Amino acid sequence: MSLLSENVVPDNRGKIFTTNAQNEDDLMAIKSTLIKLRGIDEILIDTKKFPRELVIRTSKMVSVKEIQNQVEPLGFDIIPKGIFAI
Repeated sequence: MSLLSENVVPDNRGKIFTTNAQNEDDLMAIKSTLIKLRGIDEILIDTKKFPRELVIRTSKMVSVKEIQNQVEPLGFDIIPKGIFAI
């Protein structure tokens, strides 16, 4: 494990996550929950891909574990896919 794999670092590219949430309401619930975390500035959702992808951009370092812990009570998984979005 490394700093980049365990955290979302401040960057304009963000980090890609996949989720098992499929419908729009569930994706919006995840987005509204995560945007409340300190340091998360923007969340982009790609509904054309399966599994659904989210790009999370931050203004400070946020741990992947913290993001996963926020989404877990909603009944969904969120897994980091890559270090940076393209």
